Amino acid sequence: MMKLRTLLGDYPNTRALKSGQVKSDRVQFDFADEKTVNKAFKRVVRELEFDVGELAIATFLQAKAYGKPLVLLPAVIRGKFAHSTLAYNAERGHLAPADLPGRRVGIRAYAQTTPLWVRGILQNEYGVDLDRVKWITFEDPHVAEYREPATATRAVTGKKAREMLLAGELDAAILSEQRDDAEPRLKTLIPDAPAAAQAWYRKHGVVPINHMVVVKQSLSKSDPATVGEIFRLLAESKKAAGLPKPGELDAFTLGVEACRKGLQMAIQFAVQQRLIPKPFTVDELFDDNTRRLGH
Repeated sequence: MMKLRTLLGDYPNTRALKSGQVKSDRVQFDFADEKTVNKAFKRVVRELEFDVGELAIATFLQAKAYGKPLVLLPAVIRGKFAHSTLAYNAERGHLAPADLPGRRVGIRAYAQTTPLWVRGILQNEYGVDLDRVKWITFEDPHVAEYREPATATRAVTGKKAREMLLAGELDAAILSEQRDDAEPRLKTLIPDAPAAAQAWYRKHGVVPINHMVVVKQSLSKSDPATVGEIFRLLAESKKAAGLPKPGELDAFTLGVEACRKGLQMAIQFAVQQRLIPKPFTVDELFDDNTRRLGH
């Protein structure tokens, strides 16, 4: 049995796999003890520490652009709409997408995936000139070779976006899961964000992709059957969770064709925002082995 060093977060669609409910007589996973998986993404792309790893799609696109020996599996681990993540402090006056040029917007990292989607929505749906926004960042990019644009400035060490937003040091910020909906001063900058997200889905047919699964290129080349088994186990774990739930959109898509629209849009936004120097085709993100998975 092959033992694989693995980075995979705790989600409904991974629970059966991580608990051992879904298992294999071919593959054994050595799961990293990492509660916040994005903290380990640098280790995925810089140290190549994991045979199998969950990875943000923006990070993977940059890793691909800079020649990291990783291959994408057509397996979405996390997908979610980004419209409600951008908040502003209503105590300091109303703010709308058209007001963002010249304003200070806090984001965890410039190359983070949620800002990729938020900026893409602002640019393509609301006509915001992203180069006129002052982006305040708090972390380095996962891929060391990438250099942030001149419009990005690092916050003072120790500062937190939510605190800066409430204090008036930021005009808006992407707060993602850290957003406290009980804080009455914080409002979503995109008007009626849930309805806007649904309208966006009806227009584009895409649930934004956050995290997918990658494997080392060497593993895919040397043992394609094991990579196929990894994909099968991910699919079985999703099935064990009963996902997607009846009436819900599938945010955990499997297979290249199911992922194609979301990947095309992520690539488009990454090129527009100069996160990668040139576009990839969706098929280029996979190799001959992983491209067939899910067919």
